[in-house]
Amino acid sequence: MDIKIYNFLFYILKWLFIALLISVLVGSASALFLYTLDLAGNFRDGHPLIIILLPFAGLIIGYMYFKYGNDVIRGNNHLIDEFHTPRSVIPFKMAPMVYIGTLLTHLFGGSAGREGTAVQMGGAIADQFTALFKLSNNERKTVLIIGISAGFSSVFGTPLAAAVFSLEVLSFRKLKSLNVCLALAAAFIADYICRLYPIQHSHYTLSSFPYFNFKILFWCIAAGLIFGLAAYCFSGLLRFFESTFKKLIKHVVLRPVIGGAIIVIAIYFMGTRYIGLGVPVINSSFENLQNNYDFLLKILFTTFTLGAGFKGGEVTPLFFIGATLGNILSCFVPLPMALLAAMGFVSVFAGATNTPLASCFLGFELFGAPGILFISISCITAYLFSGKKSIYHSQLPLGPKYLIYKKLRNFKK
Repeated sequence: MDIKIYNFLFYILKWLFIALLISVLVGSASALFLYTLDLAGNFRDGHPLIIILLPFAGLIIGYMYFKYGNDVIRGNNHLIDEFHTPRSVIPFKMAPMVYIGTLLTHLFGGSAGREGTAVQMGGAIADQFTALFKLSNNERKTVLIIGISAGFSSVFGTPLAAAVFSLEVLSFRKLKSLNVCLALAAAFIADYICRLYPIQHSHYTLSSFPYFNFKILFWCIAAGLIFGLAAYCFSGLLRFFESTFKKLIKHVVLRPVIGGAIIVIAIYFMGTRYIGLGVPVINSSFENLQNNYDFLLKILFTTFTLGAGFKGGEVTPLFFIGATLGNILSCFVPLPMALLAAMGFVSVFAGATNTPLASCFLGFELFGAPGILFISISCITAYLFSGKKSIYHSQLPLGPKYLIYKKLRNFKK
């Protein structure tokens, strides 16, 4: 056999082996995370008085990161920074620390998601293979893509969206075919591994679609614009609360303690509708009219929770915000309620993360092919009107939206 062919086959087999190992580990870790997260949520719902201990949970989280996790406290932004400017292998402790922090946040009544936790676990687990296989900085980027893809896929059960998300959130610059293939392989394997455990993912069925014409196109764009503004508000408030807590409360341990006390007071007056993942409200948004302020309160509860230093993701709350906002828009927009809820579900995520392509795939996997045209138009519009910032501070300002902003800025000059 020709030596070049031998080297090529060895190279491909090495990466498939690495992707397989990472996917099995991350898929299993996500299954454990989802299982225990469900237990925590059920226990909290059955014992609501536990919510008064949220400040104590904040004390544990704050002290844990202050004492042992100062180098991993930035979470997803740490992963993005290491991808663009490699410095050192991400400490493995990021995985158990964000896992424990997220469980405590949900158990005691914080409003957060799960994507951020799964992605951080995936990235931390994957990066341990950098030293094991003595990978270069460029090869390390591939490992991080595999870890992020596996984490996102296994926690949501959407492998196509996960693969595109891992590439899109980091950057499409100098996209390598190997990275695309490995991201897809990792996403499907991790999803398969997670499904081997007693884990169920939420998927939805849309049954009513209007005949598409220019009038419907206008309403899809109008709805997408509103979803983009909601994403803009979420990203802006998240940054505002983070900076405000850092400015007013100098000690990192005290931030979640004080923030937790304020959240407990808010829950006392507003109830438990806006804590945790909010999956029941999301599901109900496809069938029954919701409160017209649900999306606003979820924005406030989630950005305040995360800004105070509690752990968890942003994506499921973004689903909540988008679905409830789409639900309310059905009172004014001549589109079916379930379709608008689905459009909002995905579009607010697209705007807040600057990942319109991944969001379109997410809509396809969650809601099926018939609604993809409506969802895609809404996603792209929301992405364009969601502002320059995303929920990931370290995400590079790349893509068509930023070219438009740049041309408009130059035009003004």
